[in-house]
Order: sequence, then C-alpha cells, then structure tokens
Amino acid sequence: MDSSGPRKDESGGGGTDGESGKLLKNHLDCEEKGEKETKGNEREEKKEGRRSGSLWRSGLAPSERVAINVSGMRYETQLRTLAQFPDSLLGDPGRRSRYFDPLRNELFLDRNRACFDAILYFYQSGGRLRRPANIPLDIFMDELMFYELGEDVVSRFKADEGFPKEEETPLPSNEVQKHLWILFEHPESSSGARIIAIVSVMVIVVSILIFCLETLPEFRNEKETREEYFYKYHSQAKNVSENMPLPQSVFHDPFFLVETICICWFSFELFMRLACCPSKVRFFKDVMNIIDFSAILPYFVTLGTELAKDNDASPATSLAIIRVIRLVRVFRIFKLSRHSKGLQILGQTLRASMRELGLLIFFLFIGVILFSSAIYFAEADHADTHFVSIPHAFWWAVVTMTTVGYGDMYPETVWGKLVGSMCAIAGVLTISLPVPVIVSNFSYFYHRETECVDRTEYNPAQGGAREDEGGPRGRDMEDGDRDYFAVEGGCSPLNGAPLEFRGGETGQTEPLVTQV
Repeated sequence: MDSSGPRKDESGGGGTDGESGKLLKNHLDCEEKGEKETKGNEREEKKEGRRSGSLWRSGLAPSERVAINVSGMRYETQLRTLAQFPDSLLGDPGRRSRYFDPLRNELFLDRNRACFDAILYFYQSGGRLRRPANIPLDIFMDELMFYELGEDVVSRFKADEGFPKEEETPLPSNEVQKHLWILFEHPESSSGARIIAIVSVMVIVVSILIFCLETLPEFRNEKETREEYFYKYHSQAKNVSENMPLPQSVFHDPFFLVETICICWFSFELFMRLACCPSKVRFFKDVMNIIDFSAILPYFVTLGTELAKDNDASPATSLAIIRVIRLVRVFRIFKLSRHSKGLQILGQTLRASMRELGLLIFFLFIGVILFSSAIYFAEADHADTHFVSIPHAFWWAVVTMTTVGYGDMYPETVWGKLVGSMCAIAGVLTISLPVPVIVSNFSYFYHRETECVDRTEYNPAQGGAREDEGGPRGRDMEDGDRDYFAVEGGCSPLNGAPLEFRGGETGQTEPLVTQV
C-alpha cells in the first residue's frame, strides 16, 4: 500500500506536466503564428504602399481622384480631368508628383488661390481660360507660366486680352548693317542707341520750336515782306528789275539755317535706316517711316522753289503753295511717337475705338441737322436773327452740342431759347454715350503697357521642389520601387522641405512652403 501511493502521485504529476507542456506548446505556436501574420501584414502594407506610389506616379491612383491644396484652399478633381492636358504641370504625373505630400495624400502648391479657380476651370472646361476680374494681368501671366499650360494657350489668352500679335522682325544678314539697324531702330538695345534717340528727340523739339517762333509778328512780317519782294522782283520785266535792288536770299535767314541743320539730321537718320533695313518693301509700308518722309519733304520742296526762281508763277499762287508746305511741317511732331509710349498708347486707343468715334460723329450729324433746322424756323420771324439759313445754323448747332458756346450766334426768341436748351441737353447725352468706351480702351492699353511692358521673357516663381531632373530627386523618381519613404532619417515629400523622424514623430526641418 505504501508503494502504491507514490506511484499514484507520480502518475498524477506526470499527467499535470503533460497538460502544462501542451499549453506551453500551443502558446508558442500561437505566438509564432501571430508573428508570421504580423510580418505578412507588414509586407503586404509595404507592397501596397509601393504599388500606390507607383500608381500615383503613373497618374492612375485607385480612387481616380486627387486633392490639391493651394495655399490652404483645398480642391478635389478627377485625374482624368487633369490628364486632358498631359503637357501641363498638373497633367503630367512626373511633374506634379514633386508637389505630392504623402502624409496628407494631396498636392500642395503655394500659389495664388484666386488664380487657381481659373486654372482648375481650364482643365474642367477642356481649355477655356478666363482671367478673374480682380487679378492683375502680370500676376495671372506668372501663374500661367508656372502651371506650364503651353505656348498655344498663352498666345490664345493674349489674343483674347487684346495684345497685339507679336511678329518676328527679321534682322539684316550683314553684321555691319545689323549693328546699325539695331542702333537706329531699337533705342533700348544699348547706351549708344539711347544717345541717338535722345539726339533725335532734341532735334525734333528744336524743329517744332523754330516752326512756332517764326510765326511771331516781328519775324513773320519781315519774312513775308522779303518773300513778296522776291516774287515781285522776278515777276517784273528785266529792264525794270535791273533798277531794283536784289532781293535778300532765303539762305541768310537764321530760321532757314537752323531748319537746314535739323533736316540734315532727319535725312541722315532716315538714309541709315533705309540702307540697313532687312526689307525695303516692309520699310516703306511702315507708318512711322511715311511720317519721316513727310517730315523732310516740305524742306526740299521749299529749297527747290527757292533755287528754281520760277518767273511764270504768280506771287499769290507761290505764296499759297509755300504756306501749305509750311503747314505740312507741323506733322513733324508725330515723329515723337517713335520714342514716346504715350503717343503709341493714344494711337492704339484711337485705332481700337474707330467704331465708337464713328457713332459719335453720326450722332452729332443727326443732332446738327435736327437742331439747326429747328432753330432756323424758331428764329425766322426775328428781324435781327443770326440764323439766316439752315447751313448758317450748322456752326451754332455744333458749338452748342459740344457744350463749347462761343457766343457769336445765339437765339433771342422764346422758342429759339427752348430749342437751344434742348440742343445743349441732347449734346451732353450724345457725347456721354460713346466716350466711356473710348476712355475704357485708353485705360486698358495704358495699364497693359505699365504692367506688362517688355515682358518678352517670363521668369515665373519656381518652387523649391522644381529641381533638376538629373539631381538626387530626379534619380529617386526614376526608381519604380521607391516611394516617399524615409531614407537615412529623412524624406522630401513636400516642395523640397525635408522631414525627419524623431522618436516616432515627424519633425519639419524647414518651412513647408514654396521658395519664391
């Protein structure tokens, strides 16, 4: 009996040890299985992450949607919407991936938010680009260049905004002619060209000043007396003119000598530009060159008249021709438009407002006919009336409708004054209708010149993420298995601002903004 006790105890102890071993083994199997499942899940997550990164770079994210954060304003659109324009910044997966933030699963662009409404509408509408009214032209052009919508889109936008079509101006093939052409045609090209432009402007001003000063009474009377005596001397018979003193030559006139110096400069400048121009036909079609020719033509006509000494021409006819030629000299002031942006803006405004100017003249014509007829019949019974006929009343109607009112003609009867009041009111309304359109055109051309003057090359703000494709970021992008994961403690997911992992948290080493 003593021996049976221990055997029972041993058998009982052995059963307990067996159960404990089974429990321990099951526990170890469960832990091992759990570790395998955890490692498998991690591998699946990594594969899924790599797959999503590669899909993002290819532009085929599973959700087919993309979130775009523009300076804090979040937009969402479909990838196929952006894919309509694959050559643009947002349409090209490789280029837009530089701005991708994997932590927030969105693109971040530190750009103008109001402009992006028009940019997103461009993608959504299939190519319609409309500038917001509150966005200046130069800022919107910078945004267009940043988003790389293409030269065709920018050209179309410039045409819609009223920009003149930029034509490539050919240059002479000869190096000497090319240098001289740029020197005389483009004042902003060099300091020497600026000096030539300044000299040209000064000569134009002196020429206009001489034209005005020679009309003063003390100079005009002496000149007219000399001219009348000159033509009287040559119109007389030889036996009479022999006894008369010789007329003073025009070449002794100081105004003529100064005019000769100015014409020499104008002729030299025009001859140099004509000799060096790349196309003679295009040169003669240019309006500015026609003005240059007309500026020097009166001088040579006057010079030929003085040298010819035509005895057959009567003094009155010759003096009338001379006066008309002198009047043509006043158009020399338009030569300043070659060097003045203000005159160019005025010319563009008048050219763009021809329809409104035509309407203004048409309205005035109708008003003049109506009110001149009315004032004639209203004043017909007055004895000392100024309106003896309807054509005589045209002048009064024009002066009254334009609110000038010289006072040389005025109505005296009650009905005449009533017609005059109606004429003045109608004139104010008639002029006020097309004038705001003309003023708006001038304001548009003026602001366009001041905001986008000489913007032949745009240098838009480039973000820090816009690095060279051959750099480290470019090489990382070429690797299909890599995504925006930490490499040596940091990654660059957002506009080139590296992130570091510190104790399980993500720390930012630089501001997450585009460096402008």
